[in-house]
Amino acid sequence: MSNKLSNEDINLIAQRIQAIAQSGLTYSPGVFDRERYEALRKIAYDMLAAGFNLSPEAFANMHLSDDGYATPKTDVRAIVLRDGKLLMVQESDDGLWSLPGGWVDVGDSPSTAIRREVLEETGLNVKVTKLLGIWDRNLHGHPPYPWHVYKTLFLCEELGGELQISHESLDIGFFDIDNLPALSLTRIVKEEILTGIDIAISDKPAWFD
Repeated sequence: MSNKLSNEDINLIAQRIQAIAQSGLTYSPGVFDRERYEALRKIAYDMLAAGFNLSPEAFANMHLSDDGYATPKTDVRAIVLRDGKLLMVQESDDGLWSLPGGWVDVGDSPSTAIRREVLEETGLNVKVTKLLGIWDRNLHGHPPYPWHVYKTLFLCEELGGELQISHESLDIGFFDIDNLPALSLTRIVKEEILTGIDIAISDKPAWFD
């Protein structure tokens, strides 16, 4: 049995090193300790940058807004069903398909964030009716990513509006659950969709890791 680390293992280790360094820089008053945490953060940036084919400087710039105690980021996604078909958007950056959604902004509640994202990406007004689950992105087959992310799925009900493409999307459509388009795996994986729909149409409790 090989003990060689996978790219996913290395990415997770680098995430953890970066988080330890960020939290240490937040709470450590000692000059020498801060130097050690800065060095530790540089190691994490080097590891992550190598994995994503970026320069360490470019990667550090991506993290400039991160300070304080390090915690996972929160991503919200909506399951909207119309006549048994699932609402999906084709992402402009990779041409692949995902559930409407995105990052939760500071100051937003999760339900506020998902209503905004659905409206911006699809033109539909929705209300949130059920939490379907919370997934740890590192555990479900997503490609490696610089940040540790919790992905949350909500069942949403249409209230009105008209389908329209945003600047972030190439297309919008409702799809048969058994015939989904090619997925943007950075954003969503089939397991999360199918588990979410199963919970949406049943009395099963929300999924969580």
